[in-house]
Amino acid sequence: MVADGVSKVVVRVNSQVTQDSFIFVNGQEAAETPHTLILKEFFKIQPKALGIVQIMTGVMVFFLGVVLTTSGYGYPAILVYSGITYWGSFIYISAGSLSIAAQYKYQLFLMKASLGINVFSAISAGISILLMSIQIFILSTMDPSLYVEYFMLRIIGVMLVLTIPQFFISVYISAFACKATCNRDSTVLSVALN
Repeated sequence: MVADGVSKVVVRVNSQVTQDSFIFVNGQEAAETPHTLILKEFFKIQPKALGIVQIMTGVMVFFLGVVLTTSGYGYPAILVYSGITYWGSFIYISAGSLSIAAQYKYQLFLMKASLGINVFSAISAGISILLMSIQIFILSTMDPSLYVEYFMLRIIGVMLVLTIPQFFISVYISAFACKATCNRDSTVLSVALN
């Protein structure tokens, strides 16, 4: 009842708890917890498959960087001096390994670690794309009469073709992992005025 023209406000807090939802972990049935809901959201992007692509990209960039370093031609090698082909490929391989481990181990801290390393992977891939573009521009302005310059242009072009998808994969995994971890504390408020 309302007395003297004063309204009564009722506030109900309904947390998003899924009842009767089960998932299977290692062949055993377990009720979903907030952590498993977060991981389930993250697994929608297939981090294992994307992690394998990241590892293969890292290995290819590493070996092409070795070829670029041992070429012996005295051109202005920004990629060789910066070492981006080595530390960048290490970051790509680490990001892919953590993405695969997050799907196999089914633990929240691995997903958060995958988020962090994929942010670094996206940054290093962006730096690599910039440096490779500068290197291609420098080599293309030189006299392309030597076979070595064409060879270097091809190697850097292949590295660029591998690094661009690496950038997008890292951003994609980071976005999904961030979305999954940020939505874990959401609650629904319903207010009824009588």
